Amino acid sequence: QVQLAESGGGLVQAGGSLIISCAASGGTFSVYYMAWFRQAPGKERSFVASISDSGESTYYADSVKGRFTVSRDNAKNTAYLRMSSLRPEDTGVYFCAADLYGAERTVVAVGESEYDYWGQGTQVTVSS
Repeated sequence: QVQLAESGGGLVQAGGSLIISCAASGGTFSVYYMAWFRQAPGKERSFVASISDSGESTYYADSVKGRFTVSRDNAKNTAYLRMSSLRPEDTGVYFCAADLYGAERTVVAVGESEYDYWGQGTQVTVSS
């Protein structure tokens, strides 16, 4: 069982950049597909980006494509989300999640129920 802890959230101006991290412990990080979700105020949690176990494959929601980059360092048991050209609508709590069965899927997992472990989230606020 893996435990996930996000960090690096904060307040940033529109157009700015921020990198948030997801540190994993208690499991074999390199076997998990990882994803980032976010939850805006008053809205449901939604998929942002995912990365395969090796880091070779990534997938993004249309709303962040070209602005966000997901990466991972398996030696450090950490996943990252680099966010650039931030907009006020990017504001929300960002969660990382781990999928133990990602390698078996034929379609990228974008639903919450497909992920087995979750962090507590980190707040990102983008001011206009």
